[in-house]
Amino acid sequence: MPEVPAWADWNPAAAERPWTVGVEEEIMLLRPPRWAPANRIGAVLASLEAGLRDCTAAETHACVVELRTEPHATVGAMAGELLVLRAALRDALDALGLRAAAAGTHPLATRAEVSVAPDARYRRIDDTMRALARREPTMALHVHVAVPDAASAVRALDGLRGDLPILLALSANSPFWRATDSGFASIRAPLFAMFPRVGIPRAFGTYAAYVRVVDAMLRSDAIPDPSFLWWDARLQPRLGTVEVRVMDAASRVADVATLAAAVQCLVRRYAESVPVRAPEPEILAENRFLAARDGMRAMLIDGFALRPRPAAAVLGELLAACRPVAAALGCAAELGAANMLAADPGDQRQRRIAAREGVGEVPARLSGEFATTSVGLVAV
Repeated sequence: MPEVPAWADWNPAAAERPWTVGVEEEIMLLRPPRWAPANRIGAVLASLEAGLRDCTAAETHACVVELRTEPHATVGAMAGELLVLRAALRDALDALGLRAAAAGTHPLATRAEVSVAPDARYRRIDDTMRALARREPTMALHVHVAVPDAASAVRALDGLRGDLPILLALSANSPFWRATDSGFASIRAPLFAMFPRVGIPRAFGTYAAYVRVVDAMLRSDAIPDPSFLWWDARLQPRLGTVEVRVMDAASRVADVATLAAAVQCLVRRYAESVPVRAPEPEILAENRFLAARDGMRAMLIDGFALRPRPAAAVLGELLAACRPVAAALGCAAELGAANMLAADPGDQRQRRIAAREGVGEVPARLSGEFATTSVGLVAV
C-alpha cells in the first residue's frame, strides 16, 4: 500500500496481541438524594488516586466521566478489571457525596441541569455543535478489539455494518428522557444522531479508501483529528483497534461483558474472512432506527430477502455464527449470556422499575447496580 499519513500508521503492537479487548464506558455522576446530574467532573478527577485517574477522563458534559480498561486477552479478564474500576470509582465518589450509574441517558435530566466540561476539546465541541452539545447528556459503551493489520481491520469494519443494529437493540438501555417514557428502547441513539458524522459508516473496501476519506476531512479542516468522526464503528490506527460505539452504556458489568464478547467475536470473524456483502445503506439506516425504537422487540428488515424478521431471530443467527470464534477467544460463557440479556434487556428493566416505584426512583436503582455482580435490577 502507498505511504499513508502519520495519523493512519497502523500500530504494530496490535499484531503482537491480536483480538485483545478493552472498553470505554461513559458514566453518569449523580447527586443524591434527588439523583440529579452532578456537574463535578473537575472535582472528581482531582480527587482520584493516580491508578484510577489513569483510567478516567472527562467527557462532553461535566456530569459524565469516562472509565476505560486496559486491553485484555479475554472478556472475562476485562470484566474483572472493570468491576474493580467501578468499585474504586464508587468509593471515590462516596467521599464527595456523589454516586455513579450507567445507562444511555439520565432518566430525569433536563438541559438546564447540565453543563459542558471545561476541557479544550469539549469547549471546541460546544463552539461547533452549539445547542446540540448543550442538550441532556447521552452515554455509550465503546468496545475496542485489536486487529493485526489495517487490511484486516477494514474487512472487520465493513463486515460489522450489517450487525450494528442488532448490537444496538441488544444494548438498548435508555427508554426515559426528561422524566418521560420516550417510547424508544434507546432514545440515546436518535439524540446523539443530531451530531454530524454519526451513524453506520459507508463500506470502504480497502484501507486506502478509508484513509482517503478521513484525510480529506482533516485536510479540509472539517475536523481537527480523526476522533471527531463519531460513526457507530470506526478504526483507531494509533491503537490498532476496531472500535464499536453504537451501544448504550450498560448498567451491569455482566452486560458489558456480553456485549464486548459479541463485538470481539464479530471483529475476528470478519477480519479473518473474505469481504461480506451488507444490505443497502437505506436498509441499514432503517434497521438502526427500528433497533433504537423497539430494541429486542424490533422487527428488523432482512436486507436480502426483503422481509421483516424478529430481532431475536437475527440475534440467534449471529450467536450461532460466533460460537466457534467464541470458543477460540475464551468468551463462550459471556457470549451465551446474550440470550438472557435479550430476554430482559436494560430498557425493559428500567420500565419495570418506573411502573412499580415511579421514574424518579430509576437513577437510584441504576446506581445500586453500578459496582455489583448481581444480574437483575428488580425481581420479575
